[in-house]
Amino acid sequence: MGATTSLASRQLSVTPGGSVDATVQVRNNGTLVDQFTVDLVGDAKDWTEIEPRIINLMPGQEGAVRVKFAPPRASTVPAGFVPFGVRVMSREEPQGSVVEEGSVQVEPFTDLQVELSPKSSRCRTKARHEVVVDNSGNFPIPVELVANDPDDALKLGLDYTTLTVQPGTSAFLKLTAKPHDRFLKGAERRHPFQVTALAGDVPPTTVQGTVVQQQLFPKWLLPALIALIALAVVAVTLWFTVVKPTITSSARETAKTEVAAQQAALQQKVDQAEQKASAAEQKASAAEAKAGGGAAATPAPPAITGSNGVDVSKGTAFDTRIAVVANPGQTKTEGNADPAIPGDKTLVITDLLLQNPHGDTGSIQILRGGKVLYEFGLNNFRDYDYHSIAPLTFVPGAPGKLEVKVVCQTPGAPETQCKPSVTFSGKIAG
Repeated sequence: MGATTSLASRQLSVTPGGSVDATVQVRNNGTLVDQFTVDLVGDAKDWTEIEPRIINLMPGQEGAVRVKFAPPRASTVPAGFVPFGVRVMSREEPQGSVVEEGSVQVEPFTDLQVELSPKSSRCRTKARHEVVVDNSGNFPIPVELVANDPDDALKLGLDYTTLTVQPGTSAFLKLTAKPHDRFLKGAERRHPFQVTALAGDVPPTTVQGTVVQQQLFPKWLLPALIALIALAVVAVTLWFTVVKPTITSSARETAKTEVAAQQAALQQKVDQAEQKASAAEQKASAAEAKAGGGAAATPAPPAITGSNGVDVSKGTAFDTRIAVVANPGQTKTEGNADPAIPGDKTLVITDLLLQNPHGDTGSIQILRGGKVLYEFGLNNFRDYDYHSIAPLTFVPGAPGKLEVKVVCQTPGAPETQCKPSVTFSGKIAG
């Protein structure tokens, strides 16, 4: 026959954190002494107590079992109806087990919290905070967030102002705070503000915060600018007083060394050429003496002649100077007409004296009738005495005149113009 059961109340209500009892009557309808085990079926079994869980009954005897529902005050037990079943199992007649069904309503409760991180911030133009809304209750809560400051000194902005927070969850919102007024320099300014969460009939929850506004210019900026300007002044002073004069002096010394080396090399070539010419003349004299019968007379020294065979050693000394004054970047030509000489005389120029007293840079050319005879770099000499192996010869009536052409690049200090000159020396012979 098994057992019969009855549940005094099938509809129960309980507040989380509290408890409610239900009584189940169990009757042994069998003919034997039987033992009955009582347990609970359904989602409520984790927070339900049964006493006693085992009951022994004589045939026809009836006993009471207390079922205590005690849901915790936590978001893990959602609000609403929770169905359950009280199961009574017979040891002697297992097939005679029965289940009494019912439901318990878990009442809703609210546990809403609002946090602000950080509570205080520092900024020059904009501060950033995070608002955290925690729902520790057991049902979804629609929340409206309102941010304001009592002094109306901030522009406050939230990601969104309305949201629904599920039980046991948290919502994270970004909040920005921008001061309306800014200042370049001065003491810090404190701006308090608050964020309030509104959730229906639940009392409002408010959290306080502060924005500390700082001056736009960092305190270290002005000293750093002063130090930077001082370093710049020192660097410019060192450049004009130490570095630049040293570089200029080194450059001039290098230029002088190069000019001296070039002059020495050129003079060496001239000396070698003169030695070769002297040796050739001595060989020619020896050959003539041998051809004339071997006379032992000492040969006379050779005479310097022009390109037309004129004996220069018997002529009259001659010299003239051409000076050129040119501006930087200018090319200028100066010339002298051939001096008046008798119709049967020839002008022979054997020596050139080039002068560049101020160390100008550029080039200088010697021309005859527009034809370039010689060209020199001004930066290669200050005073240069040039002895021509093949003298310049000016035959009477020959066209053209002697000219000096200067290309001025940079005048030598302290001059503002290039002022080189050429002195021509020779003889008038016939």
